[in-house]
Amino acid sequence: MHDEQMRAARAVTRVLAGERLRDALAAVDDATPLRGRTLVQELVYGTLRHWGTLDAIASRLVRKPIAEPPLRSLVAVALYQLDHTRAPAFAVVDRAVFAAGVLIRPAAKAFVNALLRRYLRERATLAASIDDDVGRWSHPQWWIDRVRHDHPADWREVLAAGNARPPLTLRVNRGIADRESLQRSFADAGIEAVAAGADGLIVTEPRPVTELPGYEAGAFAVQDLGAQLAAPFVDPAPGMRVLDACAAPGGKTAHLLDLADVDVVALDADAARLARIRDNLVRLRLADRRVIVKCGDAGTPDTWWDGVGFDRILLDVPCTASGVVRRHPDGKWRHRESDVGRFAREQSRLLDAAWPMLARGGTLLYATCSVFRAENDDRVDDFAGRHGDALRETLRFPERASHRGGQLLPSASGAGHNQDGFFYARFRKG
Repeated sequence: MHDEQMRAARAVTRVLAGERLRDALAAVDDATPLRGRTLVQELVYGTLRHWGTLDAIASRLVRKPIAEPPLRSLVAVALYQLDHTRAPAFAVVDRAVFAAGVLIRPAAKAFVNALLRRYLRERATLAASIDDDVGRWSHPQWWIDRVRHDHPADWREVLAAGNARPPLTLRVNRGIADRESLQRSFADAGIEAVAAGADGLIVTEPRPVTELPGYEAGAFAVQDLGAQLAAPFVDPAPGMRVLDACAAPGGKTAHLLDLADVDVVALDADAARLARIRDNLVRLRLADRRVIVKCGDAGTPDTWWDGVGFDRILLDVPCTASGVVRRHPDGKWRHRESDVGRFAREQSRLLDAAWPMLARGGTLLYATCSVFRAENDDRVDDFAGRHGDALRETLRFPERASHRGGQLLPSASGAGHNQDGFFYARFRKG
């Protein structure tokens, strides 16, 4: 366990310095067996979800702040293990002490030993002593303030959901399987999965998706219930020309092709991510459909668009991803408040550029995975105010999907429609 603790601490340190979580994990991966990599991932994700609380506890155990980032991260990893895993306390402490000697310096061993043992003696008192927002809600203060302002009736639930473990949610690929038969094949393999949404299955005990029956056959895609609403909201019909304007990694493109016999242009500005779209389409047996995977910036149509209008446009714009932090907890600590304005400017640019590509009578679906109003209602209100021919339509959400207008609220664990925090707004061109 000491090696996994060290690698987890290194990854957490890299994320807190601004690196993306997937890159941080890749940087500390030393090609150990899957079990070791899985444990490192569990420790890193869990520590980042609860970083605000863990760091607040650590600060109460020392006379002055821990100055060295790797040591600060190692302490948080060990505290996470003691509070959120079944690992024996003596083993966590012993191996954290060993890791401190290797990762920091030999003198750090005594410091870590004393800190963790004091925590075990005083954990109940320490937990009750945390009264600051960051320690209590484990989000940056600016983030907490913004959620409280944007969601005055739901802010506590939104923040708490951001610290929850996300479910493993699948969307059944209708062209390959039906939900009932896939559910039976899971049950035959001893895997419990619960039906949710129109085409979803939530696996009760998450596991690597490659181990699930039907993976190689393309029977399902991994997709949150909130994201599964995008393609139905686009409402594709046979023969339509559809643009998926920010398509990578391709989950929504695949869903559009699964719903109707349409012509799809799957566009993304990141050439490196286009391979993921193609790989997903191949696995889901959709690569032979009428789909063109193209590299291009939706904000500069002159560089790639042929001038023929689209009947439907899905504009799933880049954003802070504040609605999916339970899946990507690094976002809470990497982003700065100034990023909200930067994303908002880009979102408006993409909306303005996409609108001329929509045929008259067609519809554009604007989507984010954010819970910040500045990226959602503010953007579409501003857009509608500048485009008199943009008529916003009312969307009908599933009965059990918690939402406020077009804003899906991220769910607590065990919710009937367990979803991330997506936002949707649909406009018809008059």
